[in-house]
Amino acid sequence: MEKVITDDGSVTFRNKEVDECYHTKSGAVTEAKEKFAKPSNLKDGMKILDFCFGLGYNSAAAIEKLNRVEIVGLENDKIILEEIQRLSPDFKKYDMIKQAAKNRGYDDRKIKINIVLGNAKKTIKDFKEEFDAVFFDPFSPKKQPEMWTKEVFSDIFKTMKKGGVLTTYSCASFVRKNMKAAGFEVSDGPTIGRRSPSTIGVNK
Repeated sequence: MEKVITDDGSVTFRNKEVDECYHTKSGAVTEAKEKFAKPSNLKDGMKILDFCFGLGYNSAAAIEKLNRVEIVGLENDKIILEEIQRLSPDFKKYDMIKQAAKNRGYDDRKIKINIVLGNAKKTIKDFKEEFDAVFFDPFSPKKQPEMWTKEVFSDIFKTMKKGGVLTTYSCASFVRKNMKAAGFEVSDGPTIGRRSPSTIGVNK
């Protein structure tokens, strides 16, 4: 892991095996708040799937806005979870993320976080319909194309409630094509740190 300071002052890491950072260099915390949490229509009592949990920034951005929420984080890399303990990003409740990463879970009766270790492409198949929102945040389609397939989006779609929202940073044409083929209604998300918009998918 190589530590990288992004433009908003927050920390991310470059995964040397994949040769890519976990967040945009234009601002890791900003991306979590603006591209994932903000467009997800967050409300108390929701259940959220954080697909590729990473440093937990997307989940942290969500619990910062909510008093009651249940989050399931899917993550394959134990090393990135360990790095969480050494960070202090600008989130009010990041200590909850730290405890969840350390213990593979957190529960104070209002905020519940469960981290499931394993390949998210496989572990997603174990869930039944229940999620109100999905933060879809694998490495880029160029680096990790197997995560952006119609099959993966279909497996996610099946776990979501009607009206549920999926947010992701990519707007690649084949990504949107696969999302639509899986059943999502697709639209532009926020444009933060680059010219292209992010993507929002709704389970209609």
